Amino acid sequence: MSFFAIFYRISVAFWVGGVALFTFVLTPILFKTQPRDLAGKIVGVLFPGYFYWGLACGAVALVSLLLHRGRHFVPALILLVLMLAATSYQSFVLEPRAAALKEEIGSFESTSRDHPLRREFSRLHGISAACNLVVLAGGVVLIVLL
Repeated sequence: MSFFAIFYRISVAFWVGGVALFTFVLTPILFKTQPRDLAGKIVGVLFPGYFYWGLACGAVALVSLLLHRGRHFVPALILLVLMLAATSYQSFVLEPRAAALKEEIGSFESTSRDHPLRREFSRLHGISAACNLVVLAGGVVLIVLL
């Protein structure tokens, strides 16, 4: 197995593992054990690093795939580009908008769910969650293709 194939496998595994850990372990624990506003602040502090981790792993995976050009090259390339696009959209578009809305809202505990800012935040959160699932599902497919 080539050096690039190993880097490709490791970067995909780290990316998918990071998404799974953040989505299914860390975030739910924070929201179960901390008040909503505090959990939201903690997650908000972690989000930029989470997205940069995904972008870094995705970039390493993409470069490694392009240099290795192993089995299932075209489907893997399409999935990686889709995953990187979703993560980039989350990082550079959705997260800054959501963070600005959180600042305007102030407290999710005392602001009604029907408030227009909360509804907009929920919409952005839903889009971000869908992007996250695209990245997770794409990563699982990439691992299966390995």
